[in-house]
Amino acid sequence: MSEACTHDCSTCGSSCSHVEEKDLIAPLNKHSSIKHVYAIMSGKGGVGKSSVTSSLAVAMAKKGYKVGIMDADITGPSIPKAFGLNTRAVGDGENILPELTVTGIKVMSLNLLLENPGDPVVWRGSLVGGVVKQFWSDVLWGDLDYLFIDMPPGTGDVPLTVYQSIPVDGIVVVTSPQDLVSLIVTKAVRMADMMSKPILGVVENYSYFECGNCGEKHYIFGKSNLEQVAGDLGVKILAQIPMDPAMAQAMDNGNVEGLEKNYLDPVADMILEYESK
Repeated sequence: MSEACTHDCSTCGSSCSHVEEKDLIAPLNKHSSIKHVYAIMSGKGGVGKSSVTSSLAVAMAKKGYKVGIMDADITGPSIPKAFGLNTRAVGDGENILPELTVTGIKVMSLNLLLENPGDPVVWRGSLVGGVVKQFWSDVLWGDLDYLFIDMPPGTGDVPLTVYQSIPVDGIVVVTSPQDLVSLIVTKAVRMADMMSKPILGVVENYSYFECGNCGEKHYIFGKSNLEQVAGDLGVKILAQIPMDPAMAQAMDNGNVEGLEKNYLDPVADMILEYESK
């Protein structure tokens, strides 16, 4: 692509090397229809991104929508465990069939394809990116209202593949109340801007611990500067989630759908409001 490129490909000859963004989008499985796709990402690991993805999917499903989760954290998948999925996914000769959770959420994760879920995935980036594309093109998702993509931490190969290959409608950034919050959120927001993907806002996990006896909030990691960071970057704070032992236990026991309180219900409402504009 020359420096004089006008980005109007209709005026170019065959020698033009410019590739439009739409040309990079992988074809969706031909037997599937997905209305909305949202990616849940973070600039680093250990911030509870999978719990946010799981809770958001459950919130949407309880509102009556058809929901799926693509576990794009290929080398560190945790979505199947959150939903108590222990069986291996199978195929029908043409498509890979997602596993169904208790409430009917469709899930695809590499851990559902491994003979032993505890086996490490020691692959180079190109292979990992290829699996993500296969999850989009070869999985029989059927008709979905929402597909939530649980992204790996950071801004490397897989996020780049997702943003280039899948028509993502919006991004939810997950962070925690530590000194690195500014760097984490800034990296994620700037990558989204570079890829021209809209950011719905930021969810802060582990914001505080609320005493069950007195109701007082204790800021275990200290109070964050999320409000200032979000203001500087021009992004919305969607939720600040407390450290809840019930949530951790539900994730460990594969019972995220059975939780009485879902902290992501308001965020699901915000997504519906965002789409109505």
